[in-house]
Amino acid sequence: MTSEGIFAFPANPTQRGQLVHQVWLYICLFTFILNGCDSFNLGCLNGTTTINVVLLDDNHSPWSIDFVREAVDQALLIDSAINYEKGFDRNLTANYSGFQTEFYRQKGCQSSSCEGVQILKSLTETKGAGCVLFGPTCTYATFNMVDWDVGLKLSVPIISAGSFGLSCDFKANLTRILPPARKISSFFRHFWNHTNSLKPIWTTTYIYKKTENTEDCFWYINALEAGSMEFSSTLKKRSLLRTEDELRKAFENKQRESNLFIMCGSPADIIRLKNASGVVDPAIVIFLIDLYNEQYYRNTSSLAEMRNVLVLTMPKSKNYTILMNDDSNKTRNYYTAAYHDAVLLVGKVMRKIFNTSTGELDNKEELNINFFRNKTFQGTVGEYHLDEYGDRDVDFSVIYTTLDDQYKTLFGFNTTTNVTRILDLTPHYVWNGRLPNDSPLSESGLQDHDVIVIALGTTVVGVMASVAFIFYWQNRSYRRIQKRWSHIPSDLVNPLENNKRNMVSLKIEEDSHKDKSHRIRRARYDKKVVILKQLVHSEGYFSESQRIELNALLHIDYYNLTKFYGTVRFEQDVFGVFEYGERGSLRYVLNDKISYPEDTFMDWEFKISVMYDIAKGMSYLHASNIEVHGRLKSTNCVVDNRMVVKITDFGFRTILSPGRDLWTAPEHLRTQGMSQKGDVYSFSIIAHEIMLRKNTFYTASCSDRAEKLARVQYPGVYRHFRPDLHFDTAGESELEVYKLVRSSWDEDPEKRPDFKKIEITLGKIVSSLHNQANESYMGNLIRRLQMYSRNLEYLVEERTSLYKAERDRADNLNFRLLPGPVVRSLKETGSVEPELFDEVTIYFSDIVGFTTLCHYSTPMEVVDMLNNIYKNFDSILDNHDVYKVETIGDAYMVASGLPNRNGNRHARDICRMALDILAFMGTFELCHLPGIPLWIRIGVHSGPCAAGVVGIKMPRYCLFGDTVNTTSRMESTGLPLRIHVSQSTINILERTDSSFEYEKRGETYLKGKGKEMTYWLTGVKGQDYNLPTPPTAENFQRLQQDLAEMIRTCLDKRLQGPEKRTTLSTRQRRVEPYGGATEDEQPEYLHLATVDNYSTYL
Repeated sequence: MTSEGIFAFPANPTQRGQLVHQVWLYICLFTFILNGCDSFNLGCLNGTTTINVVLLDDNHSPWSIDFVREAVDQALLIDSAINYEKGFDRNLTANYSGFQTEFYRQKGCQSSSCEGVQILKSLTETKGAGCVLFGPTCTYATFNMVDWDVGLKLSVPIISAGSFGLSCDFKANLTRILPPARKISSFFRHFWNHTNSLKPIWTTTYIYKKTENTEDCFWYINALEAGSMEFSSTLKKRSLLRTEDELRKAFENKQRESNLFIMCGSPADIIRLKNASGVVDPAIVIFLIDLYNEQYYRNTSSLAEMRNVLVLTMPKSKNYTILMNDDSNKTRNYYTAAYHDAVLLVGKVMRKIFNTSTGELDNKEELNINFFRNKTFQGTVGEYHLDEYGDRDVDFSVIYTTLDDQYKTLFGFNTTTNVTRILDLTPHYVWNGRLPNDSPLSESGLQDHDVIVIALGTTVVGVMASVAFIFYWQNRSYRRIQKRWSHIPSDLVNPLENNKRNMVSLKIEEDSHKDKSHRIRRARYDKKVVILKQLVHSEGYFSESQRIELNALLHIDYYNLTKFYGTVRFEQDVFGVFEYGERGSLRYVLNDKISYPEDTFMDWEFKISVMYDIAKGMSYLHASNIEVHGRLKSTNCVVDNRMVVKITDFGFRTILSPGRDLWTAPEHLRTQGMSQKGDVYSFSIIAHEIMLRKNTFYTASCSDRAEKLARVQYPGVYRHFRPDLHFDTAGESELEVYKLVRSSWDEDPEKRPDFKKIEITLGKIVSSLHNQANESYMGNLIRRLQMYSRNLEYLVEERTSLYKAERDRADNLNFRLLPGPVVRSLKETGSVEPELFDEVTIYFSDIVGFTTLCHYSTPMEVVDMLNNIYKNFDSILDNHDVYKVETIGDAYMVASGLPNRNGNRHARDICRMALDILAFMGTFELCHLPGIPLWIRIGVHSGPCAAGVVGIKMPRYCLFGDTVNTTSRMESTGLPLRIHVSQSTINILERTDSSFEYEKRGETYLKGKGKEMTYWLTGVKGQDYNLPTPPTAENFQRLQQDLAEMIRTCLDKRLQGPEKRTTLSTRQRRVEPYGGATEDEQPEYLHLATVDNYSTYL
């Protein structure tokens, strides 16, 4: 049923407010579902039979709970008396739950949904739903309780004196004891089509819908207004009137479309309308729906304004016996009487149930709704007849006003048999003998539509001739236009940079850079991103057939086909301008298992929908002027941002030649060409790719592309070679698709289905999958979004862990290059403020004879030597609170007391570190010069120092001040295998740690400082460092000469072997007798300073 049939709200400003109500209705309903909806476990047949009465509590609605309470209580007494007479000891009880809508903008039934649902929720949570529910009378509230499609499955029977709307029709547990709107619609349909001596057949009408309507009138007119209902669908003409001004104009219009007017209200509405309109044409018949008004039987006197009005009302069968207060007439009405009679109905049903055997009764816990179907019982308003859907059937009365202003019944209509009966064969009304026709007659006796048809018929020949002439010229002009073609001006197409891949993907950036196959030419045209494809077989000057084909492509506009915008010329190249698929080709999507995982995002249902998209696009293409694709493959199917698959590269048959690839049908591999059956074969290969998500034309037995093409092309050698398709492992839902794919790649093209059949088959499979899943489209969408979000969470977590690991590696590298506080300052602010340290201790050392060693060593031997030495130095530094500043060649610089201040411990830490380094040097041996001792000089000094980061590129943490220079002088004036310590460092050691052992060297001249008292650090009391024995000052010069001699001896021994060495001084030593270089002279790897003799300069 369409929305018009359920809630047919016109676009009137007042009734547009109903749309807002619907929104609140579903919000309330959704809230109720989220809180849970337990099924009712009544157990009412084994205990107390409770009736829950849920109605409005507003003191002015005819069905207000205060009015109904008295009627229900009175009926409970009557039922109790009947039970007593019949010997039953089980009586009915009632609970009353009223809800108010005074706080809503729209009061009454229009705002009853949320309140009704809230009461229902409360009853459910407290297990107080009872056996039967009376009410609500309001359709909006009832709909939420009886419509199982929205999630509420209430097993308790609901009896309502109201709930007239079409949305409450045919509900499993709803009984309506007042005529619903569908009975009114059925009456008008049959009454309009009925003819007798007093009435002709009617096919037109006006329907007037007042701005303010009662609950029954709103839904009765709504049913007549709904275009999908049986009454409106059988009319030739139906006009809706929404204001009194429109109704007045229709009354006064002699050329009106109908003489019949239907409205719902009371005689007071008729009097007001006629007083506003003046004299009303007596040929007009006004049908007034006024079912629940007793005045037509209590007082038969009418008014003159009612003479051309027929009133549809309830029959004269009401017999009130309810003893209620007479404070207000509202307590005596059809609604209170209906709920009174509903109690009698429930009591009658319960007595019938209690008459059953005890064994049968024990197996039942709740009332069966079938007890309220096809039921007849007697009530205060006469006899009730309930049909198979629990709706009340009645004998409607059609009342007219006589010429002497008396009400009389003209027709009777039974809703069970849909038969109209004449009750007054000689009526005295304003119409002469018979009711008027529905359409007014013209002066000539012809109806208006006849006059119009005749007038139009006189000009039809001339118009037809004119149309034919115009069509001929337009067709001729169209053919001329089809033969024209012009490129899109190049200034309207702005190419975009081609260095970005710009596709929707979750692949990490480094994976994207590896994939070079998806670089595309993109441009911006008409505020849209488009793709440019070069027409390689065209020079830009199209033939007549090519121009016709391009114009045909411009008119292709379908959901599953990419839009072609035209061609553009850049220099000598011609490009086609096409719609851009943001997610890339289908082949790319199938390969991207990170963005589109197999078991979550791209499940079987999604794969079928992808095939369905391709089938729909090809079905449309084959039915168009293009007729055939010829180059269909997974790389020519693109996916847009909404995951809709669109086919591209169709057409251009006169420009581009068909290719030969794994998607090409075997008949076209043998004989070049294209056909619709060939497209079907290509589709089957694409479907196989989608199902397996493997390589194109995947087979386990063959992976070579050329071999696959040969085996498909020559079936005589290789019998019908096709991709792997394992039916034995296919599930029940997959088997039908497998069969479709197999038939689509049949060797005989005539046995392949066409795309229309493929589209229909896949459409049925999609529908069956959806029905098996038993979920709504919104539920399916939410499920897929949840799967996609879970996959995103996993990918984000994975990427985050990779990022953290990479960040930690970068931080570790930074902390090795710069101090930790400096790195943090650079990361936070981008700069480091220089800092002054009052007292630090600095260590300098270098290798004695390093120049000589480099002179006779290869570059790699020098690098390995320094690397071995300084790696061990670095490991020693880890055991002390010191900071390595830098290494320059053979110089090694360390400081303590910066960048982290450590009080007076800096001198102690540097000295202990120096002793450890010197001890290590006593055991170190050069790998490439075995037996040659390696000596270092060490200088230590303490004092103030400034430190900061210098430079932007390759920043370095540098130390500045006289302390640095003095430490360098201490090192350069020292002796091999000695720790040369200044007076300032000794002073700090004496006041902090007196365990160090040292000896006075005496005054030493330091450049820029003069003479200073210096010391040799020899050890620590109680600890044996096993320091190497340093040379004495007396034989220091002799030791230098011995060192040089030992190096030369070692090198001479190595040079006698077969190994050729390229040392740093090769170029200087290898000279021909004539002074020229030899032909095989090796290149200079590295230039270091050399000396004229082999002694080490100190």
